[in-house]
Amino acid sequence: MHALTDLPAPKAADIQYVLCDIDDTVTTDGRLTAQAYGAMQALHDAGIAVVPITGRPAGWCDHMARMWPVAAVVGENGAFYMHYDHAARKMHQRFWTDETTRQQNRQKLDALAQTILSEVPGSALASDQPYRIADLAVDFCEDVEPLPESAVEQIVSLFIAAGATAKVSSIHVNGWFGEYDKLSMTRQLFLDLFDQTLEQAQDNTLFIGDSPNDAPMFGFFDLSVGVANVQTQRHRLTHLPKYVCQGSGGAGFAEMANSILQARVRS
Repeated sequence: MHALTDLPAPKAADIQYVLCDIDDTVTTDGRLTAQAYGAMQALHDAGIAVVPITGRPAGWCDHMARMWPVAAVVGENGAFYMHYDHAARKMHQRFWTDETTRQQNRQKLDALAQTILSEVPGSALASDQPYRIADLAVDFCEDVEPLPESAVEQIVSLFIAAGATAKVSSIHVNGWFGEYDKLSMTRQLFLDLFDQTLEQAQDNTLFIGDSPNDAPMFGFFDLSVGVANVQTQRHRLTHLPKYVCQGSGGAGFAEMANSILQARVRS
């Protein structure tokens, strides 16, 4: 990983889309700081489309799409995207699977939840689970005492044994049934909303994140950035970001935004 300061200024100045993880990337210790939100607003005001790509639930994503300075939100690790048309006052949603399949998967996940909670002492359903549509989030350090690495691996193994996909974030293990992830739904969003493929947008798009469920994005984007706390997740990452910030969490996000905006001024 190179320092963010090594990102060539001409490339930074050409960025039109900033895709960002939320937890421990935009947030700091579970809070959205004024610094990070201000950086997001500054990017928006500069004409840069900001798109959170998060594992957080549909209920949270509806709020983000409506009230944050963002173009759209990909949620539940790629289960859907939401785009709010402010002029028409209409929410547009696209899910990876149809409603019948989602209902069937929900039943399987609810049964699997009981298995995981009984076999992994100290684990709990994420506090935002009631607002989820397509996945199961098991908390291993957000609102519970941090579990050891062996427990996290056990949760992942139980998901996989049931035929589900499992991804580890900085706070949860998320599991779902379906062949999608953050990258696949981001591809669909760009086709629908921006009328281009991710390959076509590659030179003008930056992704910033911090955790293992961001690995597909780190692997795809040439302009991929990790906030400083990504260093704590190296052992879980199959792909590392190309650049890394000095700051952690929201401070790192603001550092990235400032780098882009300053490069634009100088260009």
